[in-house]
Amino acid sequence: MTNNLFILGSPRKDGNSETMAKAVAEGLLKTKNNSVEFIHLHGLHISPCLGCGGCSKTGECIIKDDMTELYDKSDLANRIFFVSPVYFYAMSAQIKAYIDRCQARWSRKYLLGIQYRPESQRTGHLLSCAATSGEKVFEGSVLTVKCLTDTLDLSYGLPLLIKKVDSKNALKNNPEKITACREFGEKIASGF
Repeated sequence: MTNNLFILGSPRKDGNSETMAKAVAEGLLKTKNNSVEFIHLHGLHISPCLGCGGCSKTGECIIKDDMTELYDKSDLANRIFFVSPVYFYAMSAQIKAYIDRCQARWSRKYLLGIQYRPESQRTGHLLSCAATSGEKVFEGSVLTVKCLTDTLDLSYGLPLLIKKVDSKNALKNNPEKITACREFGEKIASGF
């Protein structure tokens, strides 16, 4: 069974990025042996990284909050989809808190020399939508997720990036883009 974990970083429930994620999941589930789990970060208590260096000794974060369970889920997932709208050419604060707390995984890998699943074919994918059509609107998010996937022993997989999605139901009201999201999920599930 391929475990697909969607980390939803939008503070808006049922907004465009969540609509995107659900359509991708529909595509994934057309292929047998795929499971899907959605984590809504906006409902969790994830403190910001303190930069204290505590994780440099053990590879574990000293803060005990909802992130503790997400470390395990992130370690066990075969595919992780990092889902975020673009705010000021960057990812949302909710997903950035999750990413910053992955410093513990960076310490585990780069300071302590522990790779969790380096032999596996795990992948990480950025799913993002933006209101504008700026040429570099996704650049910051792409660089961040590339760094994150390396830290989590994931290969950076194909991203799905959609521009000109602004109002709350803009994606739901665009059948062509919804179809593209489903087809993206099918492509990922098939191993393209």
